[in-house]
Amino acid sequence: MKALILVGGFGTRLRPLTLSVPKPLVDFANKPMVLHQIEALKEVGVTEVVLAINYQPEVMLNFLKEFESKLGIKITCSQETEPLGTAGPLALARDNLIDGSGDPFFVLNSDVISEYPFAELLKFHKSHPGEATIMVTKVDEPSKYGVVVMEEGTRKVERFVEKPKVFVGNKINAGIYLLNPSVLDRIELRPTSIEKEVFPKIAADQELYAMVLPGFWMDIGQPRDYITGLRLYLDALRKKSSSKLAIGAHIVGNVLVHETAVIGDGCLIGPDVAIGPGCVVESGVRLSRCTVMRGARVKNHACISSSIIGWHSTVGQWARVENMTILGEDVHVGDEVYSNGGVVLPHKEIKSSIMKPEIVM
Repeated sequence: MKALILVGGFGTRLRPLTLSVPKPLVDFANKPMVLHQIEALKEVGVTEVVLAINYQPEVMLNFLKEFESKLGIKITCSQETEPLGTAGPLALARDNLIDGSGDPFFVLNSDVISEYPFAELLKFHKSHPGEATIMVTKVDEPSKYGVVVMEEGTRKVERFVEKPKVFVGNKINAGIYLLNPSVLDRIELRPTSIEKEVFPKIAADQELYAMVLPGFWMDIGQPRDYITGLRLYLDALRKKSSSKLAIGAHIVGNVLVHETAVIGDGCLIGPDVAIGPGCVVESGVRLSRCTVMRGARVKNHACISSSIIGWHSTVGQWARVENMTILGEDVHVGDEVYSNGGVVLPHKEIKSSIMKPEIVM
């Protein structure tokens, strides 16, 4: 089986992290976002993953080559010369996706994090006569999204309603699909939207079905949702394989610590924290609802909450970093400095406090 991951965007919502690497390579829970998806696809028997990309393909491929042999899965790129939306990339990658077997293929948005129940999706897809299956997830405020209206019994999709003013349902497109090869005949090689142009036509032909996604779901393409996604992911990890989570007197709630990270005495860490490879957390540090990425150092008695600390960055002694502060790669926050929602571009040194949310160029 094959899969296509849509990784086209420039990742503007996750800047300054995406100034260093393409968005799918930004670490989430101590490994690149896209790797969570590739590993889950491999588990269900996918042998080739095609990355639909228009930005820094060589960076992506060089990085993923080492995982090809490790995971035993083929990873190729389909490069757009112009942005093709969410459907055009399927037409472009047609030859990579069709192998004559007639098998359906997976399509995923690269910034969706969930438990990826691909085996259940496969089973459901084979149980109905339609051409395509989309995964949907329940949300509390459907008026903010495009809602999928479906028959409860058959789960056949009837129509899509964009940001409904009156309640028509609470299920939205989760960005995970399983499509028969025939769907490719419906897509032209031009900039086009799978959600707005392709799926409504398949639904009108009564060929589109929806499966409700079990477990959590989050689009982690922007910092606030990234931090929420981390909480949901660690929560699910607690239920599934809690042995991967850190334990100890200094740990509160769900915390993921890479085996190569070093943590000093008298720290209080958690809840909802990921500490990456090679990180150094000195003594007396307080961390909550945050990610500390590979090679970062948090000095004595610093306090970090609701923030993302980029690769190889440093947070000084007694510094306080909070309220969605995002440090890009190699940013150095001085001792006793306060950051309230600062978004700091890579390779900067912060010597004075950031009192209100702002971008530091």
